[in-house]
Amino acid sequence: MSTNQKLNIRFRLNEQKEKDETHPIYIRIYIDGKKSEVATNHYVSKSQWDYKQTRVRNTASNAQLINAYLTRTRNQIEEHFLTHIALGKKLKASELKNIFLGKDSKLKSKTLLDAFDYHKAKTEEMVKVGKRAKATLDKFEYTRTKIETFLKDRYETTDMPLDELSVSFVTEFEHYLLVKKKLQSNSAHKYIKNLKRVMNVAVAADWITHNPFASFRCSYTNPEREILSQEELDRMINKEFKSKRLSEIRDVFIFCCYTGFAYADIYKFTHNSITKGIDGGYWLSTTRQKTGTKESVPLLPIALEIIHKYQDDPYCLQYDKLLPVNSNQKFNEYLKEIATLCSIDKKITTHIARHTFATTVTLANGVPIETVSKMLGHAKLATTQIYAKVLDRKVSEDMSMLKDKLFPSQNNLKKVSST
Repeated sequence: MSTNQKLNIRFRLNEQKEKDETHPIYIRIYIDGKKSEVATNHYVSKSQWDYKQTRVRNTASNAQLINAYLTRTRNQIEEHFLTHIALGKKLKASELKNIFLGKDSKLKSKTLLDAFDYHKAKTEEMVKVGKRAKATLDKFEYTRTKIETFLKDRYETTDMPLDELSVSFVTEFEHYLLVKKKLQSNSAHKYIKNLKRVMNVAVAADWITHNPFASFRCSYTNPEREILSQEELDRMINKEFKSKRLSEIRDVFIFCCYTGFAYADIYKFTHNSITKGIDGGYWLSTTRQKTGTKESVPLLPIALEIIHKYQDDPYCLQYDKLLPVNSNQKFNEYLKEIATLCSIDKKITTHIARHTFATTVTLANGVPIETVSKMLGHAKLATTQIYAKVLDRKVSEDMSMLKDKLFPSQNNLKKVSST
């Protein structure tokens, strides 16, 4: 009994690795299109390598020795393959590689989930010393979960060897996320970016020679970011609530709107978090969990008023909190109720406060974008420029209102012409 598996063996110069301006020769073993690689101990320069013939050029001093090795290696691999095929055994490229290297054929190569486990262990160490946020660890765990369900759905397996992965895997993964999981393109590509990062870790650990997904390009579309207008902010500030809890949530939200801090940062602030700044005024500073960059903001009068209001609050004193911050889930639930009571027809969440600070509070009032970027703790100015685009929309809306106010007759003409 025999199988109809197809073997293909190729040699290549691995230009990603270099020693004294020479590069190692690699052996690629393909079985039914799935590949595995073997590194040789032979190095040659680019000028000595014949890319078309995939051999060392005859002009090289060591050409005869290396080419003889390559021929012998090809014959050995083919012999191992034919022996197993003749016995009716199916082989994977990774298994044939192990047989050629004299390893136990049952020895498994590193797998995709092995790479996730290795990355997790490294990230956990970074979290312990404060170099990474716990949220970073969580997002890779979410990605691993998506990978596990994808492997089961698409390949009916629980794992896959790293050296059997190719760009088709990530293409199928993208399709799975977009079609079966019905994710938006931005969300799907965030998972793929995490997957590519894990593969880079596997490359750094010498588990694979290159990232099989390197050629896959992730796209990102800037979403429309919801913000509050100054009129909506004032309406919320001046609203009197019967519920003490709603008043507290409103105050914390307004504090975020006038400082730009994210919910996770506000939650960490204690009574001792306030410092004297370079201008002699009061400042709040923190290192952002998300980016690891420093975020320092001078406190505006309204923010100082809110801090003063809660300096003797029992909850804040008991837990050493600057403000009475609740859980994120509860916080957003209360914000929804507050929006309704304030007649604000927008889905308000904790992060909208940060967007509002960037646009309505700062950029709209002439604060330079570089200053806003510094206060928000953005690692790149391009991140802050997203808010400037939102501001363009607001400018357009404001100018439309101005036009209606200054030139009402032209507006009426438009209505008449459209009828």
